[in-house]
Amino acid sequence: MRHVRSGKLGIGTALGVAVAVAGTLAMAPAATAVTPDTATLSFDCGSYGSGTATLTATQDGTAATISVSTSAIKSPIDIGANSVRSTLTLTKNGSETIEFSGGANPAIPAGGEVSTGPLTGTVAAGDSLEGTSLKVVVLGITATCNATSAQSPGPFVF
Repeated sequence: MRHVRSGKLGIGTALGVAVAVAGTLAMAPAATAVTPDTATLSFDCGSYGSGTATLTATQDGTAATISVSTSAIKSPIDIGANSVRSTLTLTKNGSETIEFSGGANPAIPAGGEVSTGPLTGTVAAGDSLEGTSLKVVVLGITATCNATSAQSPGPFVF
């Protein structure tokens, strides 16, 4: 049998490569999703106020983010973007605690509700997380908020 080397792949080689690529994609881990992706709970922030918070979670493998918007803390002055440092503490699987933290926020007008995030953290498949406290630092002033209700509709499951 005579082989011709013309620098081109034959149909058999191209088909073999296509099958190998398809097999690799089929074996790649599926994108994971957190459920629910949005939850609410109530916070008491002492002299800074009280109210509800909406938590929005996303997941990409073991990396997860949670964004927080809360009526429990209102800004007394205009706050620039990315000037709020926040730490959200959550119970993990009903016993341990885990923290998600970050320094991102949209600009917040005077009198506006505080929004912060995405706060980042690391999760494992099957982790169940429920918010218990939120610490927000703005202009060197720290407001600590403690959950006064269970997270609804329930914990985030990653």
